[in-house]
Amino acid sequence: MNSENFKDQCSDLTKEFTIQIPCRLAERVEGFASASNTTITGVVIEALDTFLREQKNRVG
Repeated sequence: MNSENFKDQCSDLTKEFTIQIPCRLAERVEGFASASNTTITGVVIEALDTFLREQKNRVG
């Protein structure tokens, strides 16, 4: 799905995903969020955004 299709399907600025991750990873995310005084959602958003930007830079 390209970004234009995504924009057409999402009338809101956010979209909810439900994912299952290993318990150890979940614990690390919770610990990082707590230590950083931020939310789990914020940690996941920042991590995914950083990862995807780095991948785009490698390809393009």
